[in-house]
Amino acid sequence: MDADSVVTISTGALELALKVALPLLLVGLVVGLVISVFQAVTQIQEQTLSFIPKILATAAVLVVGGPWMLNQLLAYTTELWSSIPQLIGT
Repeated sequence: MDADSVVTISTGALELALKVALPLLLVGLVVGLVISVFQAVTQIQEQTLSFIPKILATAAVLVVGGPWMLNQLLAYTTELWSSIPQLIGT
């Protein structure tokens, strides 16, 4: 196993982590921005007002996108496990 293999595996893992986490982060960002605009317009400065909608939106994304996320993680893990003989050189 050489340095090139380690870099390739690390890059693939980071790309997968970003691809899986990005929908959750984007939904949290959009919901937070909408709630912040609502709070600025109505001058309601309650911090818990943004927490519940973010949690509900994140849960909805997990319910809708969870199977896709799990399939992505399983495919990467299966590929990584199947490439172990090539990586150790046997």
